[in-house]
Amino acid sequence: MQNMLECAQRHHFCTAGYCGMAYSLEGKVVLITGAAGGFGAAMIRQFLQAGSRLVLADLAQDALSARVAGIVKAAQLEPRMGQILGYIGADLASDAGCAAVHAQTVAITPHIGMLVNNAGIAMSGHFTDMPQAQWEQLMAINLLAPMRLTYRFLPAMMARRSGYIVNISSLAGIAGTPMIVPYSTAKFGLRGFGEALANELAPYHINTTNLYPFFARTAILESPHYGAAPRTQLPDRILYSPDFVIEQLLRGIRRRRREVFPGAVPRVAYWLRRFAPFALPKMAA
Repeated sequence: MQNMLECAQRHHFCTAGYCGMAYSLEGKVVLITGAAGGFGAAMIRQFLQAGSRLVLADLAQDALSARVAGIVKAAQLEPRMGQILGYIGADLASDAGCAAVHAQTVAITPHIGMLVNNAGIAMSGHFTDMPQAQWEQLMAINLLAPMRLTYRFLPAMMARRSGYIVNISSLAGIAGTPMIVPYSTAKFGLRGFGEALANELAPYHINTTNLYPFFARTAILESPHYGAAPRTQLPDRILYSPDFVIEQLLRGIRRRRREVFPGAVPRVAYWLRRFAPFALPKMAA
């Protein structure tokens, strides 16, 4: 007990079996995939405000740099807050695209402190109505790409005995969700990937955080819909803002939390999973 009190007095924290200083984002080099999306835009603003140095990746480099210029101008960010080191355009649906992101990132800067696996796509409809090529592409981007990128960046982190892996999962990675079966499957896989990595990487002082957001006001809500079943219309009042979700993410990263549940809905799902799993299918429906 005395050790815990001394730890708290020195502004330390204890979580997931690890005790140490709060994680600082200032000066850290952060690679963000899917940087042109709704969560990506919020990440750019907030990581820059935290003083991070960013490498940004998305499908089209020119479109990404133009979008980021608008984000920075609209947010009126001061240059001293952080900086953008470079932009990368690559298709993460292929292993070659992941290899290109790694190679170009290392060419920009050899020391990546944090990898944020944010890139993702979605689709809705009955599973049997979805074209196989499309849901296989989803699995490649949403699950294989984070694994491929982590596989490439981890050796350097392990050699330095420092680093951070962030995975953007979903509430659909906690509760199996109908009408978005491939998406839910990929997010379940990403959840398992992050949990397993956390245990494996602890001896190397590499942190991991999995984020489990509910639906937010991003373009992913307009993803392709297949089949005759009507698209689910979500009322705006239940949607979270991307800025709120990412605020919670950065708060969790600073505390080195392995799991972050932004908002009441993800937290309820988490506790149902632990203590009343029979209720999860009703919640998902």
